[in-house]
Order: sequence, then structure tokens, then C-alpha cells
Amino acid sequence: MEFFGGKRRKLRLADDQRNACYPHSLQFYLQPPSENISLTEFENLAFERLKLLKSVENLGVSYVKGTEQYQSKLEAELRKLKFSYRENLEDEYEPRRRDHISHFILRLAYCQSEDLRRWFIQQEMDLLRFRFHILPKDKVQSFLKDSHLQFEAISDEEKTLREQDIIASSPSLSGTQLELESVYKIPFADALDLFRGRRVYLEDGFAYVPLKDIVAIILNEFRTKLSKALALTARSLPAVQSDERLQPLLNHLSHSYTGQDYSAQGNAGKISLDQIDSLSTKSFPPCMRQLHRALRENHHLRHGGRMQYGLFLKGIGLTLEQALQFWKQEFIKGKMDPDKFDKGYSYNIRHSFGKEGKRTDYTPYSCMKIILTNPPSQGDYHDFGFSERHTLPGSLSEVL
Repeated sequence: MEFFGGKRRKLRLADDQRNACYPHSLQFYLQPPSENISLTEFENLAFERLKLLKSVENLGVSYVKGTEQYQSKLEAELRKLKFSYRENLEDEYEPRRRDHISHFILRLAYCQSEDLRRWFIQQEMDLLRFRFHILPKDKVQSFLKDSHLQFEAISDEEKTLREQDIIASSPSLSGTQLELESVYKIPFADALDLFRGRRVYLEDGFAYVPLKDIVAIILNEFRTKLSKALALTARSLPAVQSDERLQPLLNHLSHSYTGQDYSAQGNAGKISLDQIDSLSTKSFPPCMRQLHRALRENHHLRHGGRMQYGLFLKGIGLTLEQALQFWKQEFIKGKMDPDKFDKGYSYNIRHSFGKEGKRTDYTPYSCMKIILTNPPSQGDYHDFGFSERHTLPGSLSEVL
């Protein structure tokens, strides 16, 4: 009897030790895995993680993030791929282990360029946001502590004392809701985004943040830590790439997916000129909507705006012939002579399609290029469009 009792205690101790490795269904991935795994498992985990991140991106395009439909679809994907997603499920060690190891494997593949890092960080942030939203409230404080985030929930007495100030700073929060909501005392420097939006109560160098708003701060911390970690991984990558077993796999993974590839022009001809106006209102990002509106109002765009908007239209499916017709019709409305357009502007359009000059088939500008290069001056409209704080009801997946 003692033998079997002792055996059960050992098994229980082993389970406790395993669970202590991964106390939550989500994490900041602060410590790399230290166990040995086979090359076969390495490869399988890498491709499973890549499938998951592709699903995260596709669902974010097809559904509004955070909605019930989005949450249920993503939970189904996690369950199908056997990754962790909820607390208090039996035998969560293996899904959490898979999640931990696969994340670090993809770091090796997706640290190699700015585009790869940007895509990887965005999908991992969306995944963390989903997991945090379904994290039980009684687990939040321990998750913050394990993630080295010094955010403490204030007591009910402190919350009552500051109730009116907190509600006044959080318009969507009523008194009844605040009674059920945890409020966290956070250093002011960690809540700058909320401060800029005037959505947080400040006192003595601290921000008092309701649980519903803390996810933005957590995601910002996660982005910062992951960005630094990817930069460090990139420095040590040559040592990993010297292993002839891993290099082909990592190269294959890094070329597997970084978002929509416009270079092959697989979308050419998928939209017509009479669709552009309607698409601009329901599907264009704010920066492109702004350029389209300026073009329709002024019948002209300066060179920076023409390049940015022209390559965008090319990317969503406008052919060279359609592009020449679109720009010519608009410029003629601005009293430009057709011959002047043919001599002064059509060359640049053909050049952007790879038909002139060095015949480079140019692709649309990335968001980072739009933000960081060629800032607009007087008379330009090609900024990032953040002056328009709209929620876009559609997405370009409708036309791509």
C-alpha cells in the first residue's frame, strides 16, 4: 500500500513540476526552451506554428478582432492544431510546451529581415490579445507577475476612493461596471498611449487603468520585448545557419509567408475602374482613401502621392492599360492637355509596371515605408492617413 501510495505521490509531484514550467495558457516567451528535441519534431512544430499564425492573420482579415465569431473561430484553430488556449483544462502541459518551443523556432526563421519580423510580431500580438481576453480574471495578476510586469490591482477601498475620477477618464465604464472591474496601478510611462488619448486617470505619477484597457499596455510591452529579442536572435543567427540540417528548413520557413505577395501580379484585372470609388469608401486603408479623395477633388496628385497610390492600385489588381486610362481621365478633368499627359506622365506609369527603364516590377509601399520615408510637404496628401480615425467595415480581401 505504501509502495503504491508513494508512487502516486511521485506522479503527482512530477505533474506539479511539469505544470510549473507553463503556469498559464499565454506567456511573454521570456526564457528559451532548454530541452533536446528531434529534428522531426523541430520541423513539425515549426510548420504547425506557421499554420496557426496564418490562421490568425486570415481570421483578422475576415472578421472583426475580438468579436464572438472571431474568438470562436480562432479557438477552434488552436484546438485543431493542439496549442494552448484556455486555463483550467486538463493535461495542458503538452499544448503549452508545443506553444513555447514552436514560438522560438519561428523566431529563428522570422528574425532575418524587417518585413519578416514585422509580420511575425503582428501575428503573435494578435494571438496574445486573444488569449488574454479569455484569461480568467483571477489569473490575471499571476500572469502579470510571471511576465515581469509590475502592475498591481488596487484594493476595493482605493477603487472606491477614486471611483468618480476613474469613471470620468473612461467614458465607456459605468459605476456598476467599475464595481466588477479590477483597476491596476501602473507607472505613468507605461500608459502613454492611454494618456495621449485622454483615456486614463493619473495621480502622483501613476495611471489607474481598468482591466478592459490594460491589454493595450500589455501588448505594447510584448511588442517591445519581442522586437528586441528578434534583433538579438538575428545577431546569433550565423551560428545556427552553419548547421546544414537547419539552414534549409529555416530558409524555407522564412519564405513560406510574410503576407500578400504582389510581385507576381496574380491580382491583375480583378477590379474594374468603376469599382474604385465604392472600394475606396469601404475597403481602402485611410492613407489610400485620403489620396483617392484628393485626386477626385483636385484632379491631380504630386509625384509622391502618384507613386504611393499608383502602386497600391496596381497591387489590388489594376492593369497597366487600366492605370493609364484612370490617371489620364482624371488629369484631363483638371484641364490638362492629353498630349501633355502622354509626354509627361504616362512614362512613369509604365515604368512602375516594369515596362520602361530598368524594367523593375515595383510593388506597393509597405506601411513602414509610407511612415518613414518621403514625408509630405505643402500640397501633398500622401501621409499615413491617421487624421481619419475610422473603423473600416470591409477589407481588401474582398478584391484580392
